[in-house]
Amino acid sequence: MEPYPTQLDLFAGMKEPASRRVDMTVPSALQVQVSGDHYKKLKIQPIEYIHANGIPFAEGCVIKYVSRWRTKGGLKDLEKARHFIDLLMQLEVKSQ
Repeated sequence: MEPYPTQLDLFAGMKEPASRRVDMTVPSALQVQVSGDHYKKLKIQPIEYIHANGIPFAEGCVIKYVSRWRTKGGLKDLEKARHFIDLLMQLEVKSQ
């Protein structure tokens, strides 16, 4: 699997004032995962998919929990995903 690009790769060729330059020695935020590596093992991290498709918060949470349940939280993550689905359904009924 190809490593994620560094900030240097992401900002190559951009001209920024020195005061706003990104520290090019720091890895991309997608390379860093706090508390585990369950997202980094995926070909596309949930945050990338959610952001690229403009998915709202609650739907994004469902995607996140369903994507990681086997490698992190087990059935607890599926319960969390179901909770967000229940919330979405309740909010939809309320808004009609």
